[in-house]
Amino acid sequence: MTAEPVLAIDVMGGDEGAPVTMKAAELARKRYPELKFLLFGDETVIGEHLSGLPKLAERSSVVHTDVEVKGTDRPSQVLRTARRSSMGLAVQAVKAGEAQAAVSAGNTGALMAMAKLGLKTMPGIDRPALAALLPTMGTDSVMLDLGANSECDDENLIQFALMGAAFARIVLGVDEPKVAILNIGEEELKGTDEHKEAAEALKIASPGLAMEYTGFVEGDKIGRGDVDVIVSDGFSGNVALKTAEGTARLVVELLRRAFRSNLFSIIGFFMSRRVLKQLRSHLDPNAHNGAVFLGLNGLVVKSHGGANIEGFANAIGVARDLITDDIAHRIREDLARFEERRAVPEAAQ
Repeated sequence: MTAEPVLAIDVMGGDEGAPVTMKAAELARKRYPELKFLLFGDETVIGEHLSGLPKLAERSSVVHTDVEVKGTDRPSQVLRTARRSSMGLAVQAVKAGEAQAAVSAGNTGALMAMAKLGLKTMPGIDRPALAALLPTMGTDSVMLDLGANSECDDENLIQFALMGAAFARIVLGVDEPKVAILNIGEEELKGTDEHKEAAEALKIASPGLAMEYTGFVEGDKIGRGDVDVIVSDGFSGNVALKTAEGTARLVVELLRRAFRSNLFSIIGFFMSRRVLKQLRSHLDPNAHNGAVFLGLNGLVVKSHGGANIEGFANAIGVARDLITDDIAHRIREDLARFEERRAVPEAAQ
């Protein structure tokens, strides 16, 4: 690990921009004093914030640009200005080795396009995958891919499983994560040929890897927390993620309406405030913030666009953890070990 990791921050990204990202960087600095920051954005705006954050200023360098990627911009449009935007410059800093990771709350499609084009995929990885944490009844689970690849073959799913397991070992602290493939049923005969072939390969090889392949998992089982890593193509994964987020908002809104319906409900609300606060905290996306593009020659962490200060600081924390534990090295080791296991005949295993 680098003694003083440098993080490239897209200060202008997100719904709020600098007012959130700068205070979040200061919060992350307090949590992780070893970090240094490259701050990309309007130097006048950044300077105004740094004037009130002297300790952050000591650990930061500012790179000026007045070009920012908006949420409505198309990836094809922003690629033409990538080298001049705060988002593009942050990714380029990782490519040039000036920073060990980039963190942005900006346009997801644009960040994905810039990261894939600028950093390219690691040897042995065909496509990068977007991975994030999901709240469950137990501990959090890792899910990937969440939108980077709408169609995937069996090799892609296998690679996602290996990358997700490496990610879970670092972020969740699980030595041998339980891995499952999202499918329309738990039976081995269900699913596409790609699902079946990926499942067969993982079942044979996983006993020799730092993971446990448990089979297929259905969408209604995601929230139970029975598995640590859920593998999917980007289309299904994104639909599942948005459905889960929408369901969480539905539950919170129905509870809010129920507690306001009459006097007895209001009294019940005041008696249940502590439990409801715990529920809201558990479902808060800021507590699970920090999606990662896995499989690239460099780290890029995507924060929710609407993340608050705590949420963006958590995304910075995810980047810091992945640098500390060298996730790229872990993925390379797991890929090599999987290929060794796959090369051994099933009967011998």
